Amino acid sequence: MADPRDEQSRQRDMDWLYGNDQSSPDTSGSTRAGRSASQSPHPVDPDGHPLRPVSYSYESAAPPRSRQHRSVRNRPSRAASQGVPPPAAPPRTGRSGGRRPRCHRGWRLVRTLLLAWLIWLLVVPAIALVRSSTVDATPDGDRPDSQPGTATLMIGTDQRDNLTPEEQKKLGTGTETGARTDTMLILYTPPKGRSVLISLPRDSYVAIPGHGHNKLNAAYAIGGPKLLMQTVEQATGLRMDGYIEVGFAGFVDMVDAVGGVQVCLDKAMVDKDSHTNLPAGCQRLDGIQALGYVRMRKADPLGDLGRVKRQQQVTAAVARKVMSPWTLINPVRYWRVNMAAAESFTRGTDTSLWTAGRTMIGLHGATGGDGIKITVPIAQADASTAAGSSVLWDRSKARALFEALAEGDTSVAEQYAR
Repeated sequence: MADPRDEQSRQRDMDWLYGNDQSSPDTSGSTRAGRSASQSPHPVDPDGHPLRPVSYSYESAAPPRSRQHRSVRNRPSRAASQGVPPPAAPPRTGRSGGRRPRCHRGWRLVRTLLLAWLIWLLVVPAIALVRSSTVDATPDGDRPDSQPGTATLMIGTDQRDNLTPEEQKKLGTGTETGARTDTMLILYTPPKGRSVLISLPRDSYVAIPGHGHNKLNAAYAIGGPKLLMQTVEQATGLRMDGYIEVGFAGFVDMVDAVGGVQVCLDKAMVDKDSHTNLPAGCQRLDGIQALGYVRMRKADPLGDLGRVKRQQQVTAAVARKVMSPWTLINPVRYWRVNMAAAESFTRGTDTSLWTAGRTMIGLHGATGGDGIKITVPIAQADASTAAGSSVLWDRSKARALFEALAEGDTSVAEQYAR
């Protein structure tokens, strides 16, 4: 019979060999598994060689993997174990996100510049209109009903009182006192259709409210812008939505601001009164030369009607240059043109900024290829009247023209375009 003590000793050796020796405190606070090697002999094989404990449990029969096959998926990195955050992933490029390509940044810059340019185009004219001077041009008494679209009376004055003697000599204006109108134009812009620029000859024989019949320019000399507006409204039946006036100096500055105007003459033009001396052929006129060109009357066989045509010609040339792409894309020239307009033009106190802006756009349309430039229908260009040699309107044709415009129809004006 085997000794029970030998069986217990062998069981302890087996527990130690396979790692099953669990410590448990005894009543004295010591552990059974914590005894030293001197208290328990090291296990040996049958031949007396010491046995080395293995690192795996007897519950798993598979040996441990070699080091090179161990999984590293869940192994913490050295940087993480030391509290250092892992490096950030590189930024992604392309459409899916991340840093924008250079082409996207370029388009964003282009959109920003385009927006700034559009703001510039709107703000500068607004500044010019605010800086321009105003005059009371609202007529007294009954006025015609408003018509569709916008009608603006545009005049050029020959006032010299605001010029120094040196400026009068330089511009060739003479030294007469008072103020008269050399140019009178109605610009009508309909809601739809072509804009119309209508010239009213200064010698037109019309009724002036409270002053009988006289030449049209006498209305301005007698009662200023208010009486002139009232006279034009009663003669045409159109209600004027705006009033714009330009003097000698302003006209010169405006022509110079756009770099002059091009004209072509079949023969030389010489006129002492307007200080005009131009050779035949195509040439560029500066502000002073253009002023003499539009004022000259006595040397023109058509008299005042010939002057009206030249006024329309220069007005169209200036308008085209003001609205040309070169003016719009050149900020220096754009600023200079608008500021020259601010110093040159005087608008009526009832002429809103909206009406003034619409007038400038309508003027460009009327003087362009799609616009209509006409003179009020004339019955007699050199009629003898109580006011001297005058221009008589063709009353039936003029009435038909203005009645059509009062309805917003500009097609009637096409038959008078030349």
